[in-house]
Amino acid sequence: MAKPVVAIVGRPNVGKSTIFNRIIGDRLAIVEDKPGVTRDRIYGTGEWNGKPFSIIDTGGIEVYGEDEMLRSIRVQAELAIEESDVIVFMCDAKTGVTQADEEVAQMLFRSGKPVIVAVNKVDNLNRMDDIYEFYSLGFGDPIPISGSHGTGLGDLLDEVVEKFPDLTDEEYDDDVIKVALIGRPNVGKSSLVNAILGEERVIVSDVAGTTRDAIDTPFEKDGQRFVIIDTAGMRKRGKVYETTEKYSVMRSLKAIERADVVLVIINGEEGIIEQDKHIAGYAHEAGKAVLFVVNKWDIVSKDDKTMHQFEQKIRDHFLFMTYAPIVFLSAKTKQRLHKLLPVIEHVAQQHAKRIPTHLLNDVVSDAVAYNPPPTDKGRRLRINYATQVAVKPPTIVIFVNDPELMHFSYERYLDNRIRASFDFEGTPIRLFTRRKSDEG
Repeated sequence: MAKPVVAIVGRPNVGKSTIFNRIIGDRLAIVEDKPGVTRDRIYGTGEWNGKPFSIIDTGGIEVYGEDEMLRSIRVQAELAIEESDVIVFMCDAKTGVTQADEEVAQMLFRSGKPVIVAVNKVDNLNRMDDIYEFYSLGFGDPIPISGSHGTGLGDLLDEVVEKFPDLTDEEYDDDVIKVALIGRPNVGKSSLVNAILGEERVIVSDVAGTTRDAIDTPFEKDGQRFVIIDTAGMRKRGKVYETTEKYSVMRSLKAIERADVVLVIINGEEGIIEQDKHIAGYAHEAGKAVLFVVNKWDIVSKDDKTMHQFEQKIRDHFLFMTYAPIVFLSAKTKQRLHKLLPVIEHVAQQHAKRIPTHLLNDVVSDAVAYNPPPTDKGRRLRINYATQVAVKPPTIVIFVNDPELMHFSYERYLDNRIRASFDFEGTPIRLFTRRKSDEG
């Protein structure tokens, strides 16, 4: 089921990022503990009253040029209108309604999207009277909140989830492999879709951002059914979007959510840039099977070492995704294209693989016997047993005497031993440590 998308929009310095971080809770800290995952987030997931949703912090959008601040506000509003199901319009109780607020309100009002006005910095009861002027924006009752104190967020989220649309997703059978193509504009995503399908199913152009919308394309190869979710770019054209690189990340997020396998497309001619790490990081966090596709390999000047060197660069840049295989190809000439679908099928199988408990415990027992856990202040971790509790991605719970004694490095060691025994190529593994008494 597709998740509703909530966008937070408003002037600079009204506290958008603070509210964003409070809503996604401790997810940010968890992500930062993983080496190589970018900390510069504009997207997260939250849940309220059992309803999960995606949330966009438009404060992460940067725009450069004349009247930078006004352009930035306008871009944020346009992005919110474009991508979201519900918009949280954040204002500042201390400054009151400004001209910029009124301009954004006009844009949001014309969009027809549900809008909730959240008045931040209502840090005490004396400021409650400051919210009344925000009725003039025309969106009904403004909700007083305090990002610094965390007050009012429950009331805000109650309103947000009440306005969620009834989203229905395209349903496919379990044996259909859903493949999302993600990457920066102009890395050749549409050309790759056409090459795989063997026909011009998607408009291709050398101008970045020519694909107007995500397109689902079902096809079958050697008895295996696939669906390609092409997220090639922007629905709107113009300088606003061309100067906003992070927009391409946001266009990929919904497809990642729906996919089984994510192809991170890298331009072989340009090499790797920071934006590629943003995009790959979201697929990794979402627990999807991932493989890197280096496109435009036909126009790269190369010798017998070039491919190995490029592969090493990918490994150096994506330290957190050593499990992901790499395929070099050219969508234009179809060079090495035949290698792609078998790898997609393989990593999809690994992503959905379930290991019997007795086999998993044999591997974990052997790993502990070969390299016992270190002691911590005189206490040693004791592993009772392990069991796989979910697939897509494979999720394993390890029951121990005290989860606090499970060091990150030893968890990584167990991860590596499990991979060595059961493959799991192309998929992240999630390991959770629980006290044995927590089992029930």
